[in-house]
Amino acid sequence: MERRVGTVSRGIRCPIIREGDNLAEIVSSSILEASQAEGFQLYDRDVIGITESIVARAQGNYATIDQIAEDISQKYGDSTIGIILPILSRNRFAICLRGIAKGAAKKIVLMLSYPSDEVGNELVPLTLIEKAGVNPYSDVLTEADFRHHFGVIRHPFTNMDYIQYYGDIIREYGKECEIIFANHPQDILKYTDAVLACDIHTRQHTKKVLHDNGARIVFGLDDILSHPVNGSGYNEQYGLLGSNKATEDKIKLFPHRCEPMLYEIQDIILRKTGKKVEVMVYGDGAFKDPQGKIWELADPVVSPSHTDGLDGTPNELKLKYLADNDFATLSGEALRNAISKKIQEKENNLMGQMASEGTTPRQLTDLIGSLCDLTSGSGDKGTPVILVQGYFDNYTSD
Repeated sequence: MERRVGTVSRGIRCPIIREGDNLAEIVSSSILEASQAEGFQLYDRDVIGITESIVARAQGNYATIDQIAEDISQKYGDSTIGIILPILSRNRFAICLRGIAKGAAKKIVLMLSYPSDEVGNELVPLTLIEKAGVNPYSDVLTEADFRHHFGVIRHPFTNMDYIQYYGDIIREYGKECEIIFANHPQDILKYTDAVLACDIHTRQHTKKVLHDNGARIVFGLDDILSHPVNGSGYNEQYGLLGSNKATEDKIKLFPHRCEPMLYEIQDIILRKTGKKVEVMVYGDGAFKDPQGKIWELADPVVSPSHTDGLDGTPNELKLKYLADNDFATLSGEALRNAISKKIQEKENNLMGQMASEGTTPRQLTDLIGSLCDLTSGSGDKGTPVILVQGYFDNYTSD
């Protein structure tokens, strides 16, 4: 019988996850119980997505402000710390800044990028920059300069004056705070040679620029709590990147070493249904909000871990292009056969011209993880597990 439904994404309700819970058993049983209750089947190559927050919670991967402070103190000693290029976020960076400020010896120079941060949070509208005749690609502004040109600017969504907010956090811990606005990492070196790079996706380039320009101490957020400090959680690859506020003095770190749990889920589903599914952990989706211009990916990656069947990019045809060109005169069984042949040719790498006709080569985990994030919702719909079905089907799938 011909299939009438393509990709389906379902949010799966689960019990509240606590530290130490057997997540493999909970996720597997939740999927199977939902399948029975809602009357849907599982198929080979279905994808189970698990939000990173419940994975980290089950792992107990937490750290306190004091533990962040201890790592900062060990790394920077008595140096003035230049904190550069952080995102504007109460949930993401502000809690980390508390630990950094507590661990700093005396002074912090905070360098904010403008007109917006790395993920698109607007610090000042571009129209005001143009009106003031300021060039964000070359001009370094002091806090007094910024206020003179632009006054108090509040974030359009949170209504926060992040300049005041971040400065107050630093001063709350008794540390001197100087704030500047610039977009080149090396600009901080006029103020201090001990730097903490807080950007996410450009961090390796930033650290290289700092080293090349003579910085004495260079770390990134990915280097802070990359190992346990006084009993803390940690993430050996991403450190503080991907962390979220858990309480007023504690953060939940990005999960790590997830593969055994993912393959255990795959094995449980295979044993109980005979179907081989793929499993992934997902965090932020990689999409941009057209209204606020904010790129949602504040995590270092969409998926920190996945089973090997999710490696690579989709094998897809630009069906809308083919419908208007190669297949314009075909319909019915002739159309299905023609599409099936094209798919086979592409799989056999016989279509050199397809590079101009194919889809953008995005990673499977970025695409499916973004779908999972949109399905589960930023506000948490109580569905931290997502079942995606039919993602690998094509027009000719039965």
